[in-house]
Parts: sequence; structure tokens; C-alpha cells
Amino acid sequence: MSMQIAPSLLAADFARLADEADVVSAVADWLHVDVMDGHFVPNLTIGLPVVESLRKHARLPLDCHLMIENPDQWAPGYAEAGARNVTIHAEAASAPIRTLRAIRAAGARAGLAFNPATSVLPYADLLPEVDMLLLMTIEPGFGGQEFMDLVLPKIRQARELISRHGTEIWLQVDGGVHEQTIGRCAEAGADMFVAGSAVYGSQDPAGAVKVLRDLAVAAVAPPAPFGEI
Repeated sequence: MSMQIAPSLLAADFARLADEADVVSAVADWLHVDVMDGHFVPNLTIGLPVVESLRKHARLPLDCHLMIENPDQWAPGYAEAGARNVTIHAEAASAPIRTLRAIRAAGARAGLAFNPATSVLPYADLLPEVDMLLLMTIEPGFGGQEFMDLVLPKIRQARELISRHGTEIWLQVDGGVHEQTIGRCAEAGADMFVAGSAVYGSQDPAGAVKVLRDLAVAAVAPPAPFGEI
């Protein structure tokens, strides 16, 4: 299982987004961009114009997580702006199949996100329409919250659904991911990790990304044969 790290710009210095993106460009896989509208979640962050501008300067592909009302209307525009992955929330989408297909048609991977209290099971039939499931491990809206262990069984459940589906669908976790929690997420079945404060709150963001990846890989590594050191 390949482990991917997506530093979240929500924890970065918004006045220096291009520089903050660049500092992890040699070690991370994606840049995670949280789009919040102040309605679906209580916070207000950045929108399409900033994503369009960031796309011109960022060397990593953009992973846009839309925590907004009416993603059916707005999501395809983020794909058209150059985001390589666009994720909508199951709780907010009125026509998820149509919207996921529109995201793919615009050239991006399509993701479906779930709040901690939302079950993945009712959406199992939508797996052919998605390239990634995103499980929130905090209540969405603000960074820096404590990881919710109660989501770990849902990560395992989602991994089982993906395995039964038989195609490659990434399983992303977002919220409270740091050195003490990433191993548990990886062990439960996640393979893509959004980390904000753990990266941009570090004195060495690039080094933090490397440490997180090593911990995720180690959590799923097969045990060494008996007697080996």
C-alpha cells in the first residue's frame, strides 16, 4: 500500500501561500486546500480565485476539499481551474453521482467526504463513481482539533468496502493527523493523510512530512522474520 501525504494549507500562512506550498514540494504528494464557505461549516477560508492563482505557482497537485453548500454547482469549476482532485461532502451534495461525474469529466479525480457521524455504508453503491473516500477524523471547520478515535472502526469499514469493490480507491483521513495518530489510521486502512498543524506548525515542515510518511509505512510493514533485527 502506497502512503501519500497531503499537507493542509489551512495551517499555513495565508499571506505566503506560494512559499508555504513550495517548502513541502520536494517531499509531499499533494497540497490539500480546504475550501469553506461559512455555511456548511462555520469557518470561511479561500475560494476559486485563490485556487486558480495557487495553481499557477504550486509544484504539487492540488487536492481541493469543498466544505461548502451546493457543491453540485461549484465543484466542476475547481476541476476546470486545475485541481487534480476535488472532493465533495456526502452531506451537502443533492446530486452526488452527477457531480462526481462532472468532476471526472473536467479532468480531476473525484472524492466523496464524510463527517464523523455519517455512515459510509449507505453510499456503497456510489463507489464506481469515486476515486477517493475522505473520512473526517474531526468535526470539519477548524484545524488543530483533537483526533477522534471513534472514526477508526469506520476507516476499517471503508477499507473493507473498497477491497470488495475491487478497484483502486484512495482512502484519505483528515483531522488531527500527527505523529501519534497517523500509525493508527494507516493500520486501520487509510493510505492518504491530510496533515496541517503537524506540518506547518513544525520548525521543519519538510522534515515533518518525511517523519509522518515513515510512521505510516512502518504501521503496515510486515513483521520481520523471527530472529532478524
